[in-house]
Amino acid sequence: MTATRILEKSPGTTMQRETERLSALQELDMLDSPREEGFDRIVRLIRQIFDVEIGIVSLIDAHRQWYKACDGLAFNEIEREASFCRYVVAAEEAIIVPDATLDPRFADHPAVTGDLHVRFYAGMPLRTKTGHVIGTVCVVGKRARSFGMREIDILRELAGAAMDRIELLQTASTDSLTEALTRRAFKTEADQMVTLASRHAHALSCIVLDIDHFKSINDTYGHAAGDVVLKAVSATCKATLRTTDLFGRFGGEEFVVVLPYVDMDGAMATAERLRKALAGQTVDVGDKTISVTASFGVASRSLTGKDIETLLAQADAAMYRAKQEGRNQCRSWNALQQDAAKAAENTRKRVLRTGFILFDERKNLVNCSVKSLGADSAGLVVSDTDGLPGEFLLQIPSDGIETACRVIAHDGKNLEVVFQ
Repeated sequence: MTATRILEKSPGTTMQRETERLSALQELDMLDSPREEGFDRIVRLIRQIFDVEIGIVSLIDAHRQWYKACDGLAFNEIEREASFCRYVVAAEEAIIVPDATLDPRFADHPAVTGDLHVRFYAGMPLRTKTGHVIGTVCVVGKRARSFGMREIDILRELAGAAMDRIELLQTASTDSLTEALTRRAFKTEADQMVTLASRHAHALSCIVLDIDHFKSINDTYGHAAGDVVLKAVSATCKATLRTTDLFGRFGGEEFVVVLPYVDMDGAMATAERLRKALAGQTVDVGDKTISVTASFGVASRSLTGKDIETLLAQADAAMYRAKQEGRNQCRSWNALQQDAAKAAENTRKRVLRTGFILFDERKNLVNCSVKSLGADSAGLVVSDTDGLPGEFLLQIPSDGIETACRVIAHDGKNLEVVFQ
């Protein structure tokens, strides 16, 4: 990592507060989590109670506002810099905008001047027990209106209900839709498996699989059809795996597996069996027949990869390479390392950090979230990869890092980079 420059860490409270806020958000582990009826109910209530067109429960990371639940919009995230709710995070208090056309912060915003025709906005912080604002509950309408203390109190109660739901989900062990383990329950059991494997020096591997073109399934056939597909994928995976294997749902269409006593070759064989089983089935939804495939990434325990977070980050990176190379295939972390000309295995940790991508001699800057980080590589998420070069500078202010990077895999908004 000879090209890495250590930045002078700023003692500024704003950056430190943001770093602590992202740490609190990471601890809850809710970003990109599956849809959940409790939050869907809250956004429906928002529309009914306040008679508006849009209700949102959102989480805000380093580069985007992601909608845990939304009623009234077709998309599920926007860039943080384009979000009304970034002002709520900055102020750490509610923001009420009776008429956006009269507010200098929003009057020229595309959501106000464009087809959405937003006029009214009210955003209430989602605040953790430690006081960090991790997101918002917001009300958005197409007519200017007043919003008195009674309405503010109701919105505060709805935000409290959403935060209570987030806290409650920390104790859930099974995903209600697919009956797979939840993300947190999976990690707890997987950590124990990895510890035992390290202690007794036996093999252990991890598989990450992501359903191909799942957004198109939802957009074409509806969320109800998407739910049927998710249940079918989960059932097929569980029928193919051993009873001793650990199976969980990590995201909307992402599943994970831990295979105890299985090395890389065995894990690749298992991933291929799962791939064929999924590709060989169709899912009937009403009078429609949907074909399903998935992309797979595989990683195995090593001397440097002693925890589940490292294995998941490595398998994630391999899965994105499978997506990049055409989907419906399996790739290993070992192969990804060889392509990156790495001589030694790279320990990776799942993190959540603010990052900045700089290119064209620092004339252009793109915000990103650093989702995994190692000594020689990182996993990044951006709002849009269009126009990004294959090499750039990456800054991670909280860690005091600036380094030249090269992209070795990408899929949609996800980038895997090695440090040069």
